[in-house]
Amino acid sequence: MRSLVLILLIILAFASQEARAQGNCAERAIVTEHLASKFGEDFAGGGLRNAQSIFEVWVSHENGTWTIIQTQADGTSCVMASGTHWRDALPESPIGAAS
Repeated sequence: MRSLVLILLIILAFASQEARAQGNCAERAIVTEHLASKFGEDFAGGGLRNAQSIFEVWVSHENGTWTIIQTQADGTSCVMASGTHWRDALPESPIGAAS
């Protein structure tokens, strides 16, 4: 799990500049309202990226969609990644395997 978080943070570090250049950014309130109203997503968790930004994961358990946003100290949020088929955790043992 820690290696997954580390990989995610590395991807976010490189994707930040690209997201701003592509216009995937707006004030946080606008971005989060859009995630809630259009996709039914709610805040699921997140954390500090550095002293100037945080990242958040927004998820819709009903629709299975997810979005990762990064918010800068000035209140600007950028969509870093999004997708479908969200699941909260992997099973402890593979399905069908003897336990």
